Order: sequence, then structure tokens, then C-alpha cells
Amino acid sequence: MSTDRQLGFDTLQIHAGANPDPATGARQVPIYQTTAYVFRDADHAAALFNLQEVGYIYSRLTNPTVAALADRIVALEGGAGGICCSSGHAAQIMALFPLMGPGRNIVASTRLYGGTITQFSQTIKRFGWSAKFVDFDDEAAVAAAVDDDTRAIFCEAIANPGGYITDIPAIAAIADKAGLPLIVDNTSATPYLCRPIELGATLVVHSTTKYLTGNGTVTGGCLVDSGKFDWMASDKFPSLSQPEPAYHGLTFGEALGPMAFTFHSIAVGLRDLGMTMNPQGAHYTLMGIETLSLRMARHVENAEKVAKWLEAHDAVETVTYAGLDSSPYKARMAKVCPKGAGGLFTFALKGGYETCKKFVDALGLFSHVANLGDTRSLVIHSASTTHRQLSEEQQIAAGAAPNVVRLSIGIEDADDLIADLDQALAKANA
Repeated sequence: MSTDRQLGFDTLQIHAGANPDPATGARQVPIYQTTAYVFRDADHAAALFNLQEVGYIYSRLTNPTVAALADRIVALEGGAGGICCSSGHAAQIMALFPLMGPGRNIVASTRLYGGTITQFSQTIKRFGWSAKFVDFDDEAAVAAAVDDDTRAIFCEAIANPGGYITDIPAIAAIADKAGLPLIVDNTSATPYLCRPIELGATLVVHSTTKYLTGNGTVTGGCLVDSGKFDWMASDKFPSLSQPEPAYHGLTFGEALGPMAFTFHSIAVGLRDLGMTMNPQGAHYTLMGIETLSLRMARHVENAEKVAKWLEAHDAVETVTYAGLDSSPYKARMAKVCPKGAGGLFTFALKGGYETCKKFVDALGLFSHVANLGDTRSLVIHSASTTHRQLSEEQQIAAGAAPNVVRLSIGIEDADDLIADLDQALAKANA
């Protein structure tokens, strides 16, 4: 793709990373279903392994189909570089891996996907890492939670499950003052609705499984680096600021500048953690992204209509959709998500836990699945599924109280979705 013009989002989502195949002229990105790549000669192989030349060695590290997907997402996010991996959870570990060490911690929002809370509160302890969970609407508490061992601040742009919008510029200012990277999970918003790097984020992670793929076919993750953080400014990040023994003393931050984090994630992270995305999965996601803007506009349109209808229903206690005039997060939309508040939100039923279960079971058009971001509308009762491992106090803090149902609004006819919700609410409250 050769042009001097700054291309628009709709053009980039189709063309970024998708040059015609040099061998065949194939216009769509081929699925390079191969594990390894033939070197030109011994010197070429040595240069690749020494990071003196960029190229393909082994598909655990890099693959042309997967690289095309990473390039496309990087272009849409406005980053310097990035990698794709096996899932959104993998992307989170990949983001933390170069930053952390035994005894180090992250400051994380209380409003996160339940699996992320479990990963941060339980699993990362096995690495000697820890997390401090703070209400990110309380900026003073976020700043106070940072200590000498903190190595990153983590939040979601549009939080799952409640659809809360994080004030990214305010949190970025706290991170900058502390000399720390801000990691933003942009899964629920996508780069169409929110551009975290432009708002001050250092790193952006995605579960590409969700809206980027958009059709519920494959799992995947992506990590995008802004290229703007100075890893050499302190001794907090030795993986990037000190010599790497495995590469003859190469200092990533010094030698690779804005691409230091990306190359470390490939040369060390993917090499040793092995959280590889498969090329066929990357192909499905590349095709999904081609219609991202069209789908997200419809997700937002439908979600607004459904949320307004639910808010007026007698059986509904509250609706959390940030696009509603009643939402305390509506004012943040113009700054953080100017094109809309996404397709994900929750609502609380007056009947409580048992009524929620009856409601979910009575739905016909909505699919009861542990997923979001599909073209199909999806429903789940978070307290009994995705957030089941959490205490009731943690569930409430995350926006997944026992009387709350999460909806992921698809791109069907909104009137059909409302009719399905209406009949299910009637049955649940009969």
C-alpha cells in the first residue's frame, strides 16, 4: 500500500497490512500455514537470530498472516508496533511480562472483566507479581495506590460488563507523573470508538476474539505499543533498559527505540512464553476487521435503542449503558468514545438472582454464551458465570451484582431484539 495521503479508518481497516502476495499476486492475505522459513544462507540465518535483520524464522515468533493482522490493528490504533497472540488473556500477560518482576505490582481498575480480575488477583501471584484494585473514578485513590514497586496501571476503555467509560486522559496523567506505562484494554470499544494512544495510553491490548473478529469463530489477542514511552528513563524496566544476555548484551530500549517493546515481545515473550496465534485464526480476524466500522456503528445504534426501552420497563431497576442521558458516564463519551458507547451494557432486574436466571432461560433470539462482540446478540448472567469466582463484594464492584444481566447487542433488527426481551421479561416475572 503506497500513498502519501493520511488514510481514513474505513480504508485502513481493509488495506493496512494487506499488500498483494509477492509470489502469486493474491489480493487477500494468504494463510501461510507453515511452521518454518528457509534461510537464504548461513549469514542470513545468523542475522535474523541476532536481531540484526527483520524476517521470518519460526511461526511461534512471527508468521506473515499473523504479522499482517498485527500491522492492521497497529494502524487502526495509531501505534508504533505490535504483536498478535493466542487470546486476550495472553495479550495481558504479554503486556506485563517485560515490565514486571518478583515483588512488583500493578494498579488495576475494579471495573474489569471477571476473568481479568481472577488473572490479576490470583494467577499472577505465581510469578511473584500482585495487583491493587482501585475505583478508577477516584483519581486520588489511583495515585495513592502507586508505590515504588508499581510497574504499570491497567484499565478497560469501556469496562466489561457494565459498559462504564474510563477517563483515560485523567488516568494517563497519573501514570505519566509516576513514570509508569498505562495499559488500556480496548476490547469493548475497539479503535473505531476509542483511540487510547491518542488519549495517553502507552500500551493497548485486545481480545481479538470479540468485536475485531466479530463473528464468534476464533480466539486471539493483540498487544499494541504506542512507541512513546522512554524505557531508558529509569531503572524500573531492566528487561528493556539493561543488556539482554540472550542477545549478546543487546539493550532493547537503546538499540530499538520506539520498537523496543514490540521486538522484546517477539524475541523474548513469544519465544519463551509461546502464546502464538495460529495463521488461520489471524485470517478470520483480518476478514472481520474489514467491516469493523460498519458493524460498530450498528452495534451502537441498536444498543442505544434497546437500552432506552429497557430503562422504561417496569421490571427493570437500572440500566448501565453510558449512552443514556441518565448515565453518569454520558459526559465522558465526547472525550473518550465520541462515536458512541459501544454495544455492551448491563441491567438490573427487580426480582433478583432467580428472576435473572428465569429471564435468561426464556430468551429465544439472544444466545446464552460466555462471549461478547458477536454480530449476534448475546446474554449472560455474570454472577453465575464469568464472575462466579469472585466474592459478592467483588462482583458488585465489577458491575456484576447477583441481580444484573449483561447484554452484548448485535446487529440484528432492533425491534426483534426488543420483542424477545419483552416476552422473556414477562415470563421471568409471571
